[in-house]
Amino acid sequence: MSDDKFDAIIVGGGIAGTIAAYLLAKEGLGVLLIERGNYSGSKNMTGGRIYSHSLEKIIPNFAQEAPIERKITREKISLMTEESNVTLDYYSDMLGVQGSDSYSVLRGVFDQWLQEKAEEAGAEIIAGIRIDDLIVRDGKVCGVIAGDEELEADMTILADGVNSLLAQKLGFRGELKPDHVAVGAKEVIELPASVIEDRFNCRENEGTSWLFAGTPSAGRVGGGFIYTNKNSISLGVVATLSDLIEGNKSVPQMLEDFKQHPVIEPLIKGGKLIEYSGHLVPEGGLAMVPQIIGDGVLVVGDAAGFCMNLGYAVRGMDFAVGSAECAAKAVLSAKEAQNFSKGFLQCYQTFLDESFVMKDLKHYKDFPHFLEHTPRIFDGYPRMAADMMADLFVVKGGTPQPLMKNMFKHVKKIGLVTLAKDAWKGVRSL
Repeated sequence: MSDDKFDAIIVGGGIAGTIAAYLLAKEGLGVLLIERGNYSGSKNMTGGRIYSHSLEKIIPNFAQEAPIERKITREKISLMTEESNVTLDYYSDMLGVQGSDSYSVLRGVFDQWLQEKAEEAGAEIIAGIRIDDLIVRDGKVCGVIAGDEELEADMTILADGVNSLLAQKLGFRGELKPDHVAVGAKEVIELPASVIEDRFNCRENEGTSWLFAGTPSAGRVGGGFIYTNKNSISLGVVATLSDLIEGNKSVPQMLEDFKQHPVIEPLIKGGKLIEYSGHLVPEGGLAMVPQIIGDGVLVVGDAAGFCMNLGYAVRGMDFAVGSAECAAKAVLSAKEAQNFSKGFLQCYQTFLDESFVMKDLKHYKDFPHFLEHTPRIFDGYPRMAADMMADLFVVKGGTPQPLMKNMFKHVKKIGLVTLAKDAWKGVRSL
């Protein structure tokens, strides 16, 4: 390791950390990125999908060289019960228009590519090192402590994930709240590209994002997901920690039951398990964003709680890119002014407020609360939808009933007023 003082030290080699390192090194700053894993992405388990709009601005046409898996051109959302599945299926070439497209990615590969881009720009990167603490003098963060070694910098950027112990040591946040985070478990299942394309009705190099509500999370807040890769499927479940405490089914059991569902089992039949991982996922939205600015320090990405689950879309990677870009702008401004104080670094908050990151988080700030306080989304409504479809399509040869009467009897189980209130609250939260 270098004994020199760096312009910036970045803790964490995920998307937020590598993008910040890339942007700062590209402007000629002395940058050190430290990753706890053996390489960038080695400890990431995201589903995973990246919306391109944020990264496209930083690395134009990145998908032409980046190790992306498939361009997502099909969106599927399902309400699942133990024996049934009701699905909204949307396909459109519009989903693949450059600048508003998205891609499935395998983070262990994708993050290494970002690391290489940062190194090419001039960043120094060290993997396999754990940062135990921060150097703090007179309230200012002056670098990091790794074992017995101290490394100093004008600026330190914390990109060390949702459970950022360094942010906690600074007093930027307390313990994570159970209703602000979810526990996710994911498997990567290898299948030939031709099999994936046949089973998911995809064209070559195109893919599907498929989200599930209902039984994948045992009828509680959470859900299941499938993303198609080139030669594999990323499949997993996510369950809010607060609901797990009250429930009686573990996340590994949820995942196993999800795989055995009659809709899912044929999709993965004959596949080979090549990866299994678990992770905490930030899901509190704006409500879980901690203090992100201090003297000589900024917090980005998951460590800042920049993630959002809207039920029909899960976003985190584009927020990681966007927050890293804003942090890099703030560091460059601080470097030019030679002012690394908390007051001057409020420009980071200004940049965030002007970007899509805070605009989106503020716009959807009520949706996590809506999901948490509307459990019917994950038990009552999947059952209602399945029962309605059964009355439409199951022919028993009995006396026919008016369609409206058949449908309304299922609505009555939840209550028309309750359904209307839920719909109104859901629309308002979006």
